[in-house]
Amino acid sequence: MNTMFRALRHHNFKLFVEGQSLSLIGTWIQRIAVNWLTYELTGSMFWLGAVNFAGSIPFFFIAPLGGIMADRWSKHKILLITQSLALVQALVFAGIYFADITRIWEILILNFILGVISAIDMPVRQSFVHEMVDNDKEDLSNAIAMNSTMVNTARLVGPSIAGILIATAGEGWCFLLNSLSFVAVVISLLKMKITYVPKQKKKRRVVHEFMEGAKYSFTSIPVKYLLFMMIVMGLASTALPTLAPAFAEICLNGNAETYGFLIGAWGIGALFSAVYLLNRRSVLGMERLIAVALVAFGVSVVAFSLSSKIIIAMIFMATSGIGLLLNNASTNTLLQTVSENEIRGRVMSFYAMCNKGMSPIGAIITGYIGDLIGVKYTLAICGIVCIMSAIIYTTKMQVIKLHVIRKYRKKG
Repeated sequence: MNTMFRALRHHNFKLFVEGQSLSLIGTWIQRIAVNWLTYELTGSMFWLGAVNFAGSIPFFFIAPLGGIMADRWSKHKILLITQSLALVQALVFAGIYFADITRIWEILILNFILGVISAIDMPVRQSFVHEMVDNDKEDLSNAIAMNSTMVNTARLVGPSIAGILIATAGEGWCFLLNSLSFVAVVISLLKMKITYVPKQKKKRRVVHEFMEGAKYSFTSIPVKYLLFMMIVMGLASTALPTLAPAFAEICLNGNAETYGFLIGAWGIGALFSAVYLLNRRSVLGMERLIAVALVAFGVSVVAFSLSSKIIIAMIFMATSGIGLLLNNASTNTLLQTVSENEIRGRVMSFYAMCNKGMSPIGAIITGYIGDLIGVKYTLAICGIVCIMSAIIYTTKMQVIKLHVIRKYRKKG
């Protein structure tokens, strides 16, 4: 057990886990509530895609700025600001719901605002993990896996709570509960003991720092290959969360609780992956995990699209969760391992850009196609795209492996 959770020996990371474990549950509660409220108001898969687009498109434009901020200034102080702003956003969402003035445009705008906040927060938070474990490469992979465990435990617990709250009390209580969950994060950040101070660099223009990060990210091997795969997954994997409300109602004759069960099953599968990753002691071999993950995810999505019973659908949602988590966490770990300290924030901003930044494009495309040809066919196409990308990835796998080994040995 001590080996599985060895990253908790670092004081700051332990506080981070305590705060994030509650906040992430709140985040998933709000995410489910937003999607269900959108579908309830419009009955349209296009609008589901549009709302997800609004919440994710800032990652494409703003995440690089977050990476530059992470490399320039105190990540701890930036996170205090972003988490506090996210708390306020959730309170505003609750306020307009209880005031009975919620319309689709309000949902779009508020989701966009949260997207801007998150686009800055994500690369800062992910690169901050490296500092919280004192740059220990062995504990880094464990910390990232533990963070993934939190995310997917929240994905399991959050939707279940959201489904019950929506059915019994309404979406407004989901937003209110999420705002309260951010308090835990702010408290944990305030209790941290920060000793690492970013190196003072000669101030350069933001455009110059952006180009420096882009050049490194898209010319360095294996970084560029890993980011390319995240672009594909960012586009294709968004079909599941975007179309799940429509699939629950149209294909399974379900309701908000059915939707919650599907996302919960997704979380269970991802949790299995996270537990496996927690027990790994080295990043070596993770390039193979990515190939396995891509195939597992693609096959699962195709099988899910053919499901007509809730239990079968939940099984394939779970296996898709296994594949998605293995891919994302393995890619995240490899990128942080091979990146240098002074540019890690910008590399992780491009990871966010390629992953979350592609999601809005995928969401709007899958939502539109879903209205044209139906939710089942749309999901099947996305699954096939993932399988094809896995085949392409295997042609670069050996090159990635050699570079990871070289970087790993260089770091001792």
